[in-house]
Amino acid sequence: MTKQMNTEKYLVKPGKKISLDDFPTNYNGEKYTKEQGDRILQNSMDQLASLQDKLYASGKYSMLIVLQAMDAAGKDSTIKHLMSGLNPSGVRVSNFKEPSSIELSHDYLWRHYRELPRRGEIGIFNRSHYENVLVTRIHPELILNENQPGIYSVDDIKKKFWKQRFEQINRFEQNLAENGMVILKFFLHVSKSEQKKRFLERIDNPKKNWKFSVSDIKERGYWDDYQKAYEDAISHTSTSYAPWYIIPADDKWYLRLTAGLIMCNEFEKLKLSYPKVPLDVKQGLIQSREALLDEK
Repeated sequence: MTKQMNTEKYLVKPGKKISLDDFPTNYNGEKYTKEQGDRILQNSMDQLASLQDKLYASGKYSMLIVLQAMDAAGKDSTIKHLMSGLNPSGVRVSNFKEPSSIELSHDYLWRHYRELPRRGEIGIFNRSHYENVLVTRIHPELILNENQPGIYSVDDIKKKFWKQRFEQINRFEQNLAENGMVILKFFLHVSKSEQKKRFLERIDNPKKNWKFSVSDIKERGYWDDYQKAYEDAISHTSTSYAPWYIIPADDKWYLRLTAGLIMCNEFEKLKLSYPKVPLDVKQGLIQSREALLDEK
């Protein structure tokens, strides 16, 4: 059943200039009900657990999942559901907040490089290095904290600056991919009306008050600017080695299902298998087995 879903329709082809208006934010219910989707997702999670075990055992590849979205799009819940059933020792989740003074004393990619998954691991970036071409694009005054050569005021941050950053990010990801890292970047595409609904739920439900910040409303005021910033970033950085997927996020169950299937599809391309044991080691296994059976 998992093969019936066409996840390619959410893939941004390299070099294509996109408009987020061309991508849906909700699921139109053509093929699956929520109950069917939940069953398929569980099957996908079982498959992911098996594939993760082979990934960990082989130690040849790693996988990095980048999650970017507007506030309340469902990043945390997506992580929670996708990672259920996986071996925690092989999963690394990194959350990136405002950079510290130490992080600002390095180049902007430094703190992200430190959190990359090792071979055999799955890494998840909850927000990522893309904040440096998204939040800073809306609030360019933040760039001044980086003490960049030649940048003395916001007026010095021109279109060429952002083009250079996109190129730096592409080089960064290409190097990782060439060294065995599978990179999948998910933009959780939520509508403005659905964000409003979720914000109100966080305000009205005491158990969810902690999830809400007054600054969320301030950032919501930049909605159109953020949409343009995402369009520009995704258009410039969706590549064959680190593709972007724009996934509908108004229906959380469908978001989780789609992300899970994409991960399974990419894992299957690696044709993972358990390492073959050398002949001398295999002989040792046979002898060890015999010794265990001979125990009194």
